[in-house]
Amino acid sequence: MDVLIVGAGSMGTWFGQAIDAPVTFADVDPEAAVEAADVVGDADVTDLEADDRYDVVCLAVPMAHVTDAVAAHADRAERAVVDVSGVMEPAVETMREYAPERERVSLHPLFAPERAPGSIAVVRDREGPVTEALLEDLEASGNDLRETTAAEHDEAMETVQATTHAAVLAFALAAESESVPEGFETPIYEQMETLAEQMTEGTPRVYADIQDAFDGADAVAEAARRIADADGTEFERLYREAADRWQEGDHE
Repeated sequence: MDVLIVGAGSMGTWFGQAIDAPVTFADVDPEAAVEAADVVGDADVTDLEADDRYDVVCLAVPMAHVTDAVAAHADRAERAVVDVSGVMEPAVETMREYAPERERVSLHPLFAPERAPGSIAVVRDREGPVTEALLEDLEASGNDLRETTAAEHDEAMETVQATTHAAVLAFALAAESESVPEGFETPIYEQMETLAEQMTEGTPRVYADIQDAFDGADAVAEAARRIADADGTEFERLYREAADRWQEGDHE
């Protein structure tokens, strides 16, 4: 089984390392494809415009471009089409259109590649032996496969990614960290500081694509406005509303 990975960024490189199969990279940046092949080792490079075919085509492109990538490259797959873009409903729908007779699986590693292994959301849209072998490789690499549907995944990502990222970035922008003397940190502040540091060491485009793909920031802005406008009584009511969502047991 040979695999073409379209997209030689960190996620495409991770996928090439995580599976046990000959890999070829193609990317809009030919040098990135060469670098990814070097990292994986014993991997090849090809052109995006080439017409060579492979058992599997994996789309490892930014989520904003996954539907175009599927449309452009699905016909290079002999047996299966896979994506690791992070948005599932558009990817699965486009794979159904352009690869109706091939195996189809959508994957979303729920971690940054440098923190692998971890949990991977999996949608088996059209199962078969080729994609099953790839999934077995991912499990053998230490990953935990989480079966889901495209709709369930994308709905969850509104909270897990878009809302969470918006809240952390809002804290990072609003907090005046330089005014906090050493030793004045509270446990909650320290946790938020860690999250802000972790998020801002990433790639801005990735977070921007998530905000474009999923709703979430508006809900954070609305909640912040409710808190900002609240008097003491209303703040307590909002606090209890949050506690009812997050704490076990009944709350008055």
